[in-house]
Formats: sequence, structure tokens, C-alpha cells
Amino acid sequence: MSFYSYKNANPGCCPGTISGNALDGLDEKVCIQVQRVYDSCLQQQQLTNVNVTVTSYAQVVTTGCCCNAETEEVPPTTAPVPPITFESCRSSAMDVDISNLSVERLCDRPCFARVRGAVQIPIDILFTDSRCVEYIGKAVVTVNRDVLLAVPDDSIVPFNLEGMASAVCVAGSYQGNNVFRLTVCVTIVLKVLAKVEILVPSYGFCTIPPCEEFADSVCDEFFSLPLFPPSTLCDEDNFQGTANCGCNCGSTAGTNCGNCGGRTGGCGCGNR
Repeated sequence: MSFYSYKNANPGCCPGTISGNALDGLDEKVCIQVQRVYDSCLQQQQLTNVNVTVTSYAQVVTTGCCCNAETEEVPPTTAPVPPITFESCRSSAMDVDISNLSVERLCDRPCFARVRGAVQIPIDILFTDSRCVEYIGKAVVTVNRDVLLAVPDDSIVPFNLEGMASAVCVAGSYQGNNVFRLTVCVTIVLKVLAKVEILVPSYGFCTIPPCEEFADSVCDEFFSLPLFPPSTLCDEDNFQGTANCGCNCGSTAGTNCGNCGGRTGGCGCGNR
């Protein structure tokens, strides 16, 4: 089973929503080592007519059939034969490199700095040649950023500037010499981070439940049903389920319901 399996007999020891008082069960203060985010900012932008160069490519091969078909990248047996047709592209990783990084503290704005750099977003470009052979090329979209971020004061443990990004192409064309001209939608998040040791309240260690085997759960839903059908009387005290007249509790259809236990009109719960 997992933390969130209905089989788990110890929901109070598992992560999830807290019911009741959140202070119940706190019994210690724990020192943990984490990456603290001191500041962060997000920018979204459409880049039009950006030229990117494919540095390497692989051939896309489909294995299996029907619902079990899978694609894999294999070394190309032949080079793509022009004309090349662009199909799609998207970022291949969330973590990105930042080149030419510069952090300049501002005298007129304490705790802030001007952060400049070129964010390198790796992308996969899917394209086909004149023989309808499909290839996937590796390239990089470079986006220059010049932003303001709050940075901590100097310390023994230094802070770092990191980025994460996502990109997807909305249009593209092949220009020749392994160059594609793309229109790309990019989302970039820049973060000021430092590895710190921080004191947090704790409920203690997690109790790890055993794994739930997929094959063993085939009959579980059926076995969890009640042995006998529950009562579905349509009376004033228990107006649940389906009444004798065929009105479903919660239905708002309001057709062919007639008089259901003294209720007229629609089939909604609480109609009286």
C-alpha cells in the first residue's frame, strides 16, 4: 500500500491533510538540511523567429503495435534527406544553466541586486525528412534575462542563483545547415538559493507502509462492497439513495417523479 491507500490502517502517521488541531502530535524540534529559497521570480514570454542550431540528432523508431506501441531514440542509420519538415519541439529538462551570470548589488535598494545572465534551455526538435523518416534533434534556446532579486548578505555559506524553465514551440521551419527558425513560448523561474540548516517542528519519523501489489487489488473493490443491499427507504428522516418511485437523491431532472413520499416537484435532496 502507499501513504494514501485506503488500506492504510495508520492515516494519522502519514502525510496529508490535518484533521483537528495541527499542534496535536508535535513532540520535537528537528534540524534539517534544505535548500532555502530566499527569492524567486517568474517570467513568461513568446519568442518569435528564434534561430537554433541542432547539435546532434537521433532517429525515432516505433516498437510494438497498437496500444503497446512505444518510441525510442536510436543512432541514425542515415542522415536526413532534404527537404526537412518541422513537426514540434519542447524543452527536454526543467533545470537550466545560466551563462554570463552577473549579480550587482544596488546602493539605493538594500538587499536587492541586479541579476543578469543568459538562460540556456535545452529543447528536443522533432522533424521528418523527405522519406518520412522521423528524427529528434538536440538544441538550445538562449534567453537573456535582466531582473531584480532580493539577495542575502554575505555569509560563510554562499547563496546560488539557479533557474528552471519550460518551453514549447508553436511554429517552426527548417532554414538549412541544421538551423531551425522557431516561435517558442517560454516560462523561466529564477531562484536565489542557499543550503541551510533550519529548525522545524516535527511529528516524528514517517511510518513507511508496505507496497501494495497491483495484481492483489483486482478484487478489493468488489470485496469492499456490503454483503446485503442497504435500505433505501424514502422517508422524512432518511431521504437518501433511490426512492420507490425511482427518484434519485441528488437528481435535478425533475421529470416523471410524481409524488415521492409526500414530496412533489423536482427530485433534488430536500424537496418537500
